[in-house]
Amino acid sequence: MDLASKAGKHLQLKESFERHIHTFEMQIIKAKENYAGNYRCEVSYKDKFDSCSFDLEVTESSQAAPSIDIRSAFKRSGEGQEDAGELDFSGLLKRREVKQQEEEPEVDVWDLLKNANPSEYEKIAFQYGITDLRGMLKRLKRMRREVKKSAAFAKGLDPAYQVDKGGKVRFMVELADPTVELKWYKNGQEIRPSAKYIFEHKGNQRILFINNCTMTDDARYYVTAGDEKCSTELFVRDPPILVTKGLEDTSTYVGERVELSCEVSEDDANVKWFRNGVELSNDPKSRYRIKVEGKKHTLVIEEAAKNDTATYSVMTTGGQSEAKLSVDLRPLKISLALEDQTVRLGQEIHLKCEISENVEGKWYKNGQLIEASDRVKLYHKGRIHRFVIPVSAVDDEGEYMFVPDAYNINIPCKVHIVDPPKLHLDGLGENNTVTVVAGNKLRLEIPITGEPPPKVFWSRGDKDSGRIRAESYPDSSCLVIDAAEREDSGPFRITLKNEAGEAALINIKVVDVPDPPQAPNVTEVGEDWCIMTWEPPANDGGSPILGYFIERKKKQSSRWMRLNFELCKETTFEPKKMIEGVAYEVRVFAVNAIGMSKPSMPSKSFVPLAVTSPPTLLAVDSVTDTSVTMKWRPPDQIGAAGLDGYVVEYCFEGTDEWIVANPELTDKTKFTINGLPTGSKILVRVKAVNAAGESEPKYHPQPILVKEVIEPPKIRLPRHLKQTYTRRVGETVNLVIPFQGKPRAKVSWEKNGSPIDKNDINIRNTEQDTIIFIRKAERGHSGEYDMKVEVENLVDKATIDIQIVDRPGPPEVVTIEDVWGENVNLSWKPPKDDGNAAITGYTIQKADKKSMEWFTVIEHYHRTSATINELVIGNEYYFRVFAENMCGLSEDATMTKESALIAKDGKVYKYPVYDDFDFSERPLFTQPLVNTFAVAGYNATLNCSVRGNPKPKITWMKNKVLIMNDPRYRMFSNQGVCTLEIRKPSPYDGGTYTCRAVNELGEAEVDCKLEVRVTQ
Repeated sequence: MDLASKAGKHLQLKESFERHIHTFEMQIIKAKENYAGNYRCEVSYKDKFDSCSFDLEVTESSQAAPSIDIRSAFKRSGEGQEDAGELDFSGLLKRREVKQQEEEPEVDVWDLLKNANPSEYEKIAFQYGITDLRGMLKRLKRMRREVKKSAAFAKGLDPAYQVDKGGKVRFMVELADPTVELKWYKNGQEIRPSAKYIFEHKGNQRILFINNCTMTDDARYYVTAGDEKCSTELFVRDPPILVTKGLEDTSTYVGERVELSCEVSEDDANVKWFRNGVELSNDPKSRYRIKVEGKKHTLVIEEAAKNDTATYSVMTTGGQSEAKLSVDLRPLKISLALEDQTVRLGQEIHLKCEISENVEGKWYKNGQLIEASDRVKLYHKGRIHRFVIPVSAVDDEGEYMFVPDAYNINIPCKVHIVDPPKLHLDGLGENNTVTVVAGNKLRLEIPITGEPPPKVFWSRGDKDSGRIRAESYPDSSCLVIDAAEREDSGPFRITLKNEAGEAALINIKVVDVPDPPQAPNVTEVGEDWCIMTWEPPANDGGSPILGYFIERKKKQSSRWMRLNFELCKETTFEPKKMIEGVAYEVRVFAVNAIGMSKPSMPSKSFVPLAVTSPPTLLAVDSVTDTSVTMKWRPPDQIGAAGLDGYVVEYCFEGTDEWIVANPELTDKTKFTINGLPTGSKILVRVKAVNAAGESEPKYHPQPILVKEVIEPPKIRLPRHLKQTYTRRVGETVNLVIPFQGKPRAKVSWEKNGSPIDKNDINIRNTEQDTIIFIRKAERGHSGEYDMKVEVENLVDKATIDIQIVDRPGPPEVVTIEDVWGENVNLSWKPPKDDGNAAITGYTIQKADKKSMEWFTVIEHYHRTSATINELVIGNEYYFRVFAENMCGLSEDATMTKESALIAKDGKVYKYPVYDDFDFSERPLFTQPLVNTFAVAGYNATLNCSVRGNPKPKITWMKNKVLIMNDPRYRMFSNQGVCTLEIRKPSPYDGGTYTCRAVNELGEAEVDCKLEVRVTQ
């Protein structure tokens, strides 16, 4: 930082010359802690330069040194004030902002300069921080020249005035004669009154006001009164430019772009930059570039260098700011260090390293600098440095080091030149293979050379065995295997180690008998022979397979028999002379040059079998326009293999191409050949098939014409249907009626002369029979059913009488005809409803009026009147009668309305008359339905109980839909207990079920939820 710009109250500079010696002095009036640091005095003359520096240390003091505020020595100009216009030299001083000090007596610098000797001017200027001493002396000289007394002006103008830009200044003179004409001039031009220039008269005073001063008003002014004039100078000062945002200390690395920025109070202000107190110019050739953007001023260094480290400052007319820039080398990182190398003699030495910065560097070997030559190649590309010697020599061994320029760091490595050892394997076989027979001892000696003598290591993957060991000698190494085994086969690695090292693979081949083959497969079986195959063994023992031996035995035996005495070269064999129907097993031995393997696992047992004899009695069963049905009898001789089925083949007359009619075997002795062209003739043959194969075919002797033959219809009505077919209500009716008739017999049914409702009665027809099915018979299903079979114009008919019977209704009115002694005579009428069956009898019951317990008196009674005997005298009886048919008793009985009294002889007791009790009641569920879970496929039941009089009618609903005539549901009602049975429910049957009871007095409902679960 240039301290000349800081000269002022606290810092004063002085220069003197005496006896050809220049003396420079710097005085700090009041030292502060931040004044500590390094100071340097620089002296330059023409092209010569010299400097010296010293360090200043500031310590605390108990007594504060007196200080003088030079700013109070000068008056500031005001706007229209009495003292406006006095020159303010403090605005020209460069000062540092300091804390407010105590006011000191004002000192008039003009008086000091007027009364001082010229030799003291510099001392006064240094003491009071006057930087524009030349300007002040020029004004002082002019002021002295105009000191003479004027006759026209009682008081003239001051020598100089100063005003801030935009301010107002006041010039005033006092005339001795107020009548004298007065004129004002600016730089020799007369000033005329205007808004800017205002003239004012106050007695003898003549005043000129200049408003809104600008830089053009900075000039010499004078006023004339007659022949005399009085002059002055007006200084217009720009307001000081303040630094609103100062510089900041910055640290960066070499090569980075640096920007030092500050902001001032006005746009495009004049700002000066300094580096260590030396002003910087904005020359295009300079490495410093100054950028101005409004109030922001920036000093730019595109690529910082180490010597750019300095203190940079910016100075304006109203302030300054400084900051320190520190430029350091970027920390060097070693991305790829040099690696120690062991190089064989004559091979290339290639050292490579990579650092984080693109800088030059030097290579050293054993501390000596290495220069590039024809033998040594040095490469530098970016951040990578390489050292290459194409052909190494013994002298190239040593410690190498790379040192980057400008960094106190080195990257070392070691290079070792070696001559590797040698293995001599000339005596071994192809691919270094050694063969030994299993069980023998192997001793393999390998000659070795190398200097220094190498260490020998034998290795064999991850396997280890105590039978294998290595023996080392000065010029050879020996591998010993005691009692070699097959698993000892494989590669053995021998490694020689010194500084270079050499390795080689030696294959040890241990030969042995082969592994046993896999169990053989029997692929084909005959009457006394078979064909067997097998796969070669997985391991041939290290020697090629020469052939195989085959043995067989009966499954129940343990004695094996050799089948071949000469080796079988193939993997197939045909054993012969076996007994049909007896189970056998076979096995195989593999043979190589070493010997015979263990036997294979036995094959699956097999039985030699023969095919059957041909089928018999092949004949035509039926013919249509597109099919032929054949029938036959089984073969006469089937044999031990049994019979698996038959194959039917046919060919058209005149051809020899037999076509298989059934791709899959049929086990029936009847088969229909479909898809034949009408009018063609075919030949048919049938073969019997078993495990041994197909039999000889059985041929039909004559060609068969594919054309349908009309067969008249004939209904073969079963004997039990030729009379009335009787079933009870609720039972199932399932009638199968066979018939004959070709082609395409048409079957139709009628009931009592009208077509049958197929929604009520199920009819299923086939080509040979018809089925009538009623799942739950009702009395309405009774009647005559007419069946008709039609074949073209031919018809056959049959009639079936079906009678559905039920229990009869109760007899009509039962009357007490007479009472005498212990006897009562009863009579009644037969029931109106006989249940569609003849009434077979009646059952009569009695009940004492007191207990109303019923007892049977007569059963299976055929008449409609009866006499009841042996009644108890004095009791009163009621009687009821049940009707009976083949289905049983009627559900209800008819009771006498009056009772019969068995009176004693004598006075007759007159019984009181009571009104009948009203037992009528609307339906009421005494036990509701409960939510139920059912398992799919198992029957489920829903139960509830209800009471009511008259007996209510029960109906069931699912999801509010009435259940009617659905074979999956069965409904029961017994003694007020209502049951719904669901047959083998599925998840579809889940839902809400409702039971409804209705009689003439009202109705009631109860419901539940049923969930059907499927078992996993």
